Amino acid sequence: MTSKERVLLALACQEPDRVPIDYFANPGIDRRLKEHFGLAVDDHEGLLQALQVDFRGVQPPYVGPRLHADQPERGVLVDDWGIHRRWIEHESGGYWDFCDFPLQEATEDEVAEWPLPSPDDFDYNFVREQSWKYGDHAVYTGHAGLPDIINGNGMLRTMEQTLVDLLTDDPAGMLLAARRSEILLEVLSRTLEAARGGIDFVWLGEDLGTQIGPTISGALYRRQLRPFHQRMVDVAKAYNLPVMIHSCGSSSWAFDDFIEMGIDAVDTLQPEAKNMSPPYLKQRFGGRLAFHGCISTAGPVATGTVAATVADCRRILETMMPGGGYCFSPTHQLQDNSPTENVVAMYETARRHGRYR
Repeated sequence: MTSKERVLLALACQEPDRVPIDYFANPGIDRRLKEHFGLAVDDHEGLLQALQVDFRGVQPPYVGPRLHADQPERGVLVDDWGIHRRWIEHESGGYWDFCDFPLQEATEDEVAEWPLPSPDDFDYNFVREQSWKYGDHAVYTGHAGLPDIINGNGMLRTMEQTLVDLLTDDPAGMLLAARRSEILLEVLSRTLEAARGGIDFVWLGEDLGTQIGPTISGALYRRQLRPFHQRMVDVAKAYNLPVMIHSCGSSSWAFDDFIEMGIDAVDTLQPEAKNMSPPYLKQRFGGRLAFHGCISTAGPVATGTVAATVADCRRILETMMPGGGYCFSPTHQLQDNSPTENVVAMYETARRHGRYR
């Protein structure tokens, strides 16, 4: 099968020839994997081919004017949404941490005036070119941050204030959610129109769980967040496209809502979190939702031996493969503390033991 055929069958909860494979990684382990395969540091496509990854993502790049200035004297980068980031080193690498939170105490008027990108200032021709360039791969648009109200607002207002906003209907916080969502919805619609059939599915995201339970109640989700998500699902369905949604942590409490909304697949599936074990998910939702993830980035691939990594991956495959509907993927970015040999073994296991026929 082609990658496109393989992924679309899995998203339809059917059995392809083998489980589709996906890849996400932090810069340190990504660089070491490229060294392992003898690839240039910027050869991302070469690495995807070496790992036999079936997915390719395309997004329209922002080409409009800079709306917010970096602060190099403080080591702070500011993106076109106004989100501030600072690089934090740790013993195995580093990450971009969010800081400053410029709209934390903003009024409704200040939020209304905050510069945000215009949907007119994205290059949709790029999407058309890239989506057809990838040909037989499964091409998606969107990502785990679309619309991701909790994190997206939280990066500007803090997580605490964002959760208070949702509980209290704070006018400033809800206006920010509405403004961001409207822009992202329009960009998604124009992207799908520009691709002219070159997109195979849409990827959404909203982090709804901690490791021990829900971040918010089901009632609050249905009142505040589900309407934003539903509009994006409806745009995808207008183009007859499957929809996958990302959520970290304990999020299976929302899966029945997802099914009602027309969502086809769920991503991340951290097995350590409450009610997220692969057997529980397969028994409770198998055949109604497809699954993408389950290979814990905090599990044996990061902390164990090659043998432990192989055993963990085989266990996940044996649980999730029967009947189809499973895509092999790390639960999040592979972390820089993951030994190179473990990650290589992880993908070799998927290719060797993920075959249906």
